[in-house]
Amino acid sequence: MDASTSNASTSNASEHGHIPVMRDRIAELLAPALEQEDAVLMDATLGAGGHSEYLLHTFPTVRILGVDRDARALSEARERLSVFGDRFHAIQCRFDEAHETLKEESHPIAEIVLDQGLAGSLFDLGVSSMQLDQVERGFAYRTDAPLDMRMDPTKGITAADVLNTYSHGDLARVLKTYGDERFAGKIASAVLKEREKEPFSTSARLVELLYDTIPAATRRTGGHPAKRTFQALRVEVNRELEAIELALPNTAAMTRCGGRMVVMSYQSLEDRLVKKFFGQLCASKTPPGLPVDLPGTAPEWVAITRGAEKASAAEIEENPRAAPVRVRAIERTSASTDTSQNDPKKAFRDEGHHG
Repeated sequence: MDASTSNASTSNASEHGHIPVMRDRIAELLAPALEQEDAVLMDATLGAGGHSEYLLHTFPTVRILGVDRDARALSEARERLSVFGDRFHAIQCRFDEAHETLKEESHPIAEIVLDQGLAGSLFDLGVSSMQLDQVERGFAYRTDAPLDMRMDPTKGITAADVLNTYSHGDLARVLKTYGDERFAGKIASAVLKEREKEPFSTSARLVELLYDTIPAATRRTGGHPAKRTFQALRVEVNRELEAIELALPNTAAMTRCGGRMVVMSYQSLEDRLVKKFFGQLCASKTPPGLPVDLPGTAPEWVAITRGAEKASAAEIEENPRAAPVRVRAIERTSASTDTSQNDPKKAFRDEGHHG
């Protein structure tokens, strides 16, 4: 990668108000896969298109399939990446639905994936910087906005719906499970009491309730009192963990030999799912105690990262949003003996296949 490429991408990123997290390391992890012939990367969380733009600059022959459920994000990313012509193609869907949506696409990039499989995939999980910066979406707790939080504003329930309709038990479960909130039950009780007076509609009222409900000692030492609740609501509204659980095996089935999967997680629940799934792919299925792998039981994947990699102190100082990131990467090293799991055409065009 030469300095001009890096400088150009830095300039473009700053113009869009977004610096892709760990972009150099992500490019390094994907390089052996993206330098292959007819390489297609699936950017499963396209967002503002920052990682895709950098990778298209860095690897002159790579093609990218961008996936996002957010129509506004897709529109802006398509405009931003239009300079790359037919090397970039975007589809609107949740990333766990990409393998099905591809069947309906006639674009050359989709055909390459269907015929040869993916050379690489990148998941940058959670809410994007662009979405956080769009105040009206309700993702951020520091400004008053409608309690929406849907990544696709045309589908599903809103955060306000969760607060106004869930039972005490269901709301406490969401806050505890997805936000690791110590005071989940207490917050749920306060929400049910307040919604009897008036339904929740804006973030400021919820933040005020959280300030009143969470003890002062915890507020002084535990960061912003709304952080965990807002995270939990967002995960529930967008069914994020369910999407990850479905997307990872679907994407693994789409990946060709020599292909790589890279996942960036920002919370422990996400990282735990990724760690477990990657561990299963990279583990031998031979019973313990045998000196060699039995036929058909050797792992088809190998870990590229040792554990989860973190951003450097220097990058965190430059880009604070990199602080919580955890990066894991694996590479497919052999073909499955089960051809239904390895043949891309069969895997994607068979209507009964779900990864």
